[in-house]
Amino acid sequence: MPALMSAGKLSRGFPPLAHHDASTLILGSLPSRRSLQSGEYFAHPRNVFWRIMGELIDAGPDRPYAQRVERMIAARFAVWDVLESAVRPGSLDAAIEPRTASPNDFPLFLREHPRIRRICFNGQKAAAMFEQLVVADLEDQAGALTFVTLPSTSPAHAAMKFEEKLRKWSVVTTESRYADALFHRQD
Repeated sequence: MPALMSAGKLSRGFPPLAHHDASTLILGSLPSRRSLQSGEYFAHPRNVFWRIMGELIDAGPDRPYAQRVERMIAARFAVWDVLESAVRPGSLDAAIEPRTASPNDFPLFLREHPRIRRICFNGQKAAAMFEQLVVADLEDQAGALTFVTLPSTSPAHAAMKFEEKLRKWSVVTTESRYADALFHRQD
């Protein structure tokens, strides 16, 4: 049953979409109200995440959610959120109440998914929360990782055209460390 979200109440995220051989982890902040209601990552129809994945790995919104998840996993992507829970009235990342933010267990996740070498953040807020709430707990694990901040796919970040977001997000489909270094910060 999807977690429900209401003003002043604690919202809980989803378990990760991941297989043991994932090499790239894509992180959002916390599922939106629409995502929580539907039980699906990036469920808002104006969020372009699945549209971008459709262009990159044929995991677009025209496919049923289960097929999109299968294609992500087959492409060695994992999807999760920085936060396990937080109070957030509405769906905007800016509304997350910092004192209530509780991160997911990344040290355990990374031990269980040892092939992950790159973490891509879906927007600056996800990257900032990860740096603030998670990095210190990673100890030795952080040294083996490349971090890439990408433009948010949220409808709240509509100033950037889809084509530009797609161009910047295309870095997720390359395994090259050289590309990781070039595209370390994308927004």
